[in-house]
Amino acid sequence: MLRGIDASPCEVEVHLSAHGLPQIAVVGLPDAAIRESVERVRRAIESSGFEVPRHHAVVNLAPAGTRKEGAVYDLPIALGLLRAAGAADPRTGGAPEPEQWLVAGELALDGRVRAVRGAVSAALLARDVGRGILLPAENACEARLVPQSKVAAVETLADAVDFFRGERSSPCGDSLFIQRALQQELQQEQGCDSEDHVGGEAAGDAAPPTGLAPVDFREIKGQTTAKRAMLIAAAGGHNVLMLGPAGCGKTMLARALAGILPPLLPEEALEVLRISSCAGVGMEGRLRSGRLDVARPVRAPHHGASATAIIGGGPHGRPGEITLAHHGILFLDELPEFRRDVLESLREPLEGGEVSIARASGSIRWPAAAMLVAAMNPSAQGDRLGGARGARLMGEYLGRLSGPVLDRIDLHVEVRRVGARDLARAKPGADSATLLSQVLQARARARARQGSCANARLPGEMLDRVCRLDGAAMHLLSHGLDELALSARAYDKIRRVAMTIADLNAHSEVHAEDVSEALQYRALGMG
Repeated sequence: MLRGIDASPCEVEVHLSAHGLPQIAVVGLPDAAIRESVERVRRAIESSGFEVPRHHAVVNLAPAGTRKEGAVYDLPIALGLLRAAGAADPRTGGAPEPEQWLVAGELALDGRVRAVRGAVSAALLARDVGRGILLPAENACEARLVPQSKVAAVETLADAVDFFRGERSSPCGDSLFIQRALQQELQQEQGCDSEDHVGGEAAGDAAPPTGLAPVDFREIKGQTTAKRAMLIAAAGGHNVLMLGPAGCGKTMLARALAGILPPLLPEEALEVLRISSCAGVGMEGRLRSGRLDVARPVRAPHHGASATAIIGGGPHGRPGEITLAHHGILFLDELPEFRRDVLESLREPLEGGEVSIARASGSIRWPAAAMLVAAMNPSAQGDRLGGARGARLMGEYLGRLSGPVLDRIDLHVEVRRVGARDLARAKPGADSATLLSQVLQARARARARQGSCANARLPGEMLDRVCRLDGAAMHLLSHGLDELALSARAYDKIRRVAMTIADLNAHSEVHAEDVSEALQYRALGMG
């Protein structure tokens, strides 16, 4: 049973009685998909060459007080019926004990076993309770990415019956999977040039991000200030808003940013994999040198998306775009064109890093620690117009964004249009591999100081403890706050950004120049 990205066990009990009409009744708060599973199970059993029990059968899904959803119960219901009728009894001494296995899978009418959502969470549950898990073959690869998991894969109902009879051995555990993954890795690395390695990390190690086609920073001409802001955002995990006329390169900067984010830590990769598995979203994942390798997600929803699509919820409690972008990037292009209720609903996730959805049956919590990368034009016309009329139009357009939303964005970056002459004369800047090396070095300094928590996610108490400002930096920060009339939240965000700049500059403490650069990224001057 899935609730958010967490799985809990459901016990499928089957009782056959010679009294009453030969039918199958499912109880235990099943939804419509489970009630309809009776007919799917009947036809799948018949198509697999078994006989449907001619008894009055009651299938109970325990605990009975928790609502059950989805077709994940098809396979355990079918196995329970066959087991109760004696058709799935062990035939060899080495047959697996059913009590030592969790089972999940949807059945087709011809007996095939179809993939289900939440296979990674199910594998985690099985590992935590000390059991193996029997899954559809389509789900086996992602489930085997869970360390120390014991996974068996089946393609049909007949395969599952043979497995519990002891007549079929399914590859269990992850040893075979790891061996194949390492063989593939060795073959790929034999064709790699040693010059691809930067700062101790292979430039091709991370899988390409999803959602936006990657761009190398070398391809972006000019925009020195904006590139610096992207570097700071990647090094500290900061939210960033780009303000500039149409066609000046804001989207290209966002696409390039995805290529300089550091690789996911093992626990982060597993969490991203769990979310994609529960949401039914394809996510490439593999093992490299025994380490789970998953690309950071990048989501770029259209500005017509609803609050439910962005935040999550709905009748089935599905995760939204900000959860699917967990530990990655949520790119909102044309930010003022999003509906006001959508933007306001981002307040809590941007601050707390999670989404809490209240429902009649209880609340659901989804992780949502995503980097918000937003882009907007100065006005609805797409450019900054001159004179009083231009200032008024710009003010009206910016007015679509509330102060509290802007206050939660760390970096406000003005992106200017690059002229044709400058485009022709501009020299190539640093490439993404060079910037990634700087990001990794800055993250290493932060990790040595405060652990795996990125600067942008530091809680207030920890921020007060680890943020060390020299006298000149403290004086400049106090003066800047008074001049810009910024809020207490903006004060903390400026300190976090200044810490990231200090990490990039290899400073042991925050200097005045770090604070000065951080203050200039409050360009919109709103707290």
